[in-house]
Amino acid sequence: MDRRLFLRSAFVGVGVATLSGVVLEAASAVPAQPGASPYGSLLAADANGVALPTGFTSRIVARSGQTVPGTSYVWHAAPDGGACYPNGSGWMYVSNSEVSGSGGASVLRFDSAGTVTSAQRLLSGTSSNCAGGATPWGSWLSCEETSTGRVWETYPATGAAAVARPAMGRFTHEAAACDPVRQVIYLTEDRTDGCFYRFRPTTWGNLATGTLEVLCASASATSGTATWQTVPDPDGSPTSTRTQVSAAKHFNGGEGVYYANDTVWWTTKGDNRVWKLNCATNAFELAYDDSLVSGTAPLTGVDNITGSSYGDLYVAEDGGNLEICVITPAAVVAPILRLTGHNSSEITGPAFSPDGSRLYFSSQRGTTGSSSGGITFEVRGPFRT
Repeated sequence: MDRRLFLRSAFVGVGVATLSGVVLEAASAVPAQPGASPYGSLLAADANGVALPTGFTSRIVARSGQTVPGTSYVWHAAPDGGACYPNGSGWMYVSNSEVSGSGGASVLRFDSAGTVTSAQRLLSGTSSNCAGGATPWGSWLSCEETSTGRVWETYPATGAAAVARPAMGRFTHEAAACDPVRQVIYLTEDRTDGCFYRFRPTTWGNLATGTLEVLCASASATSGTATWQTVPDPDGSPTSTRTQVSAAKHFNGGEGVYYANDTVWWTTKGDNRVWKLNCATNAFELAYDDSLVSGTAPLTGVDNITGSSYGDLYVAEDGGNLEICVITPAAVVAPILRLTGHNSSEITGPAFSPDGSRLYFSSQRGTTGSSSGGITFEVRGPFRT
């Protein structure tokens, strides 16, 4: 079978379990290096302030503090991590709100033509909901980025009441990614001395109980074989989860995390790295490190990460020059879009529609530099699928 046909059939077969696609290979053993984008050079910014390659277009689907067109719902401030889900003949895009003391999450629902049909609040009364992750059973895990932060399970399709999942640990949560093969959920921690965790539910699909584990390896190693040890007290009080296991490996500012096909990738913003773990063997290595590139690093301020069914990774910048960069299976890194006029913002929540033709993301503070100025975009074009 042709490689692309195989990837496409695999993507259709797993459905919501992967959401953004099935990555069968990406970021080879040598950390990615700058090169030509598979989509060509960026053109001048369009009317929405988005610089894109030929054949791509952008539109704004929501603005913080304003009613979402076609609905009566006012979009939340400081949009952050996000994910897409199938929804009948259409799809949904979920987005967190990274506001201290009053964060939460919301959902946009689209019909088959891409028209917004409804929008709804999924979670309220939480704090600094930064990123999170989608589950194979269709819920969204919204993560609080506070020292005692929790993971909240929300339900985009129905809008049912969100449920806190304290067994997943109380720490400075950033993002989550589900591994249905090993039936675990990987978790990042946004601290300069943060850890990389996995949660093993007692019953897959039920996050009420389970075991929290932390990745252990040599402190300075950038490759090797990791082990996992149980975190004795996931509540993190009085001793933080990251300091309970002496062998735990610490990472400088854990951000996005993405899983596909026995591999999990996660980013660390403090050192501009993308890490890669073979989940079957526990071998880890660097997929990208801006200090190891030849010439000027195209990707800095690494943050949220997602992937496509083709095998490409897409990494958003918090800083740098406000780009989303692609890391190809051939380990080439290059920008695929850039925001102009958003100098005090960051790009958040990249996620592909189920068919891979639309990329959603937000500028958390827009052109105003304020959390009330967030803008959520959709980009359409010939993405590799």
